[in-house]
This record gives sequence, C-alpha cells and structure tokens, in this order.
Amino acid sequence: MRDDIGGIAYDLDGTFYPNYRLNRALIPFFLKEWPFLLAFGRARSIIRAAQERGVPGPELPPLPDAAPNSGPDFYDVQARLAARILRADPAAVKKKAAILIYRGWEPHFRKITLFPGVAETLAAIRAAGCRQGLLSDFPPERKLEYLGLRDCWDAILCSERTGRLKPDPLPFQKMAEALGLPPERILYVGNSRRYDMAGAKRAGMKTALISFFPFFQGRSRGSADFIFHDYRQLLKYVVT
Repeated sequence: MRDDIGGIAYDLDGTFYPNYRLNRALIPFFLKEWPFLLAFGRARSIIRAAQERGVPGPELPPLPDAAPNSGPDFYDVQARLAARILRADPAAVKKKAAILIYRGWEPHFRKITLFPGVAETLAAIRAAGCRQGLLSDFPPERKLEYLGLRDCWDAILCSERTGRLKPDPLPFQKMAEALGLPPERILYVGNSRRYDMAGAKRAGMKTALISFFPFFQGRSRGSADFIFHDYRQLLKYVVT
C-alpha cells in the first residue's frame, strides 16, 4: 500500500457504473416529468451558486428573501427553491421529490452493471488495510444494495446529510473526519472534474479521475493526480 494514502473515498454515479445506461432507461421518465426535473436541477444550481458566493459555515444557503440560516434541513431548502420555480406548494414538492428523485430511479436500476473490476478492486484495497468511504451527491445506500457493494465501506456520506453540494469542500472534509484521516492522506476517486476533482482538491485530498477518453487525458491531467480508465490501473496505483 502506498505510504502517502491511508484511505480512498469514491463518488458513485458515473464512477462505478456508466451514467448513460441509467439515463437511457430513464428517458420515458424524463419526458413525463421534465418540468419538475428541470426545477429540481435549477434549485440545486442555486444552492451551488450560493456556496460559491461564500455562504459561511455548514448551514444551508438561505432562500434569497429569507432570514439568514433559514433552516438546517437541506431537503426543505431544496423543495422551497424548486417550489418557487414551479409556483407550487413546498410541502407537495418535497413529497414529490422524495418519490420521483430519491426513489423514482429504482425500477430502472436493477439492470445496471458495474464497470469491470470495481468489486474486485474494492475488495483488494480493503484487504490491503486501506479505509474506504463513499461520498455521493445523492443518498447512496439503496444503489449500493442493488450494485452489491453495501458492505465495502468504513464511512458513507452524501451531500444531503452534510448540507452542501459538491464541489463545496465541506462534504469532503466531513468524509475525512468520518474516515479518521487527514485530507492529504485520502485519495478521492470520481468521474467529474468540475465537482469531484475540484471539490476534493479544495479540501486538500489527492484525486483520481476515471475517464474513457484517452486522447484528452494529457490535456486535463492538471485536474487530477491520476487518470485511469480501468480499475486494475487504480488498484496498481494504490497497492504497490
């Protein structure tokens, strides 16, 4: 095991399986619910923009017309922002989000398969004595069960529980605390330069980017310490 890495944290969607497979299966769902999905996405963009403006502390960014630190519940703030866009009742939007956003993908997820080598790599890294965590922008437990990866982790977090969305450094800092390691001894593995690599770097972590476009890897290497397209490469990089 590398001396400078004591733990590895991972993103989930697009990192352990290809996003396009799930997105393709969800096309009828998108076509039916697009106004709600667009409002939900816009609400999260507003939250990210508030974070980038430097909203202090772990509190959620308040609504523009609300008092500062208007509530500790991420789901409430998210629903209120989406409700404003939709001109709908926030409680109804929150309930619909729980059904559509946080559980609506399940009927389509059963056929999703992992990238080759994911399970074997996680098992080998764990056997080498390295702590492993999972940090997603959405609650990951149900997806991990479907993927057969529920028991691989020393820590599981999501942005909803930390109150901040990637690339804000707070979720990554919370992951370091959960793993009991300083950020500089953690390698974060993800598929997004904008959210995964940038957020982990801001928190002081090392970074590894999974990318299937080798032609562009040299140009983008500055966004990650290591770029790979096969999980056997990641295993070799970590376990030497």
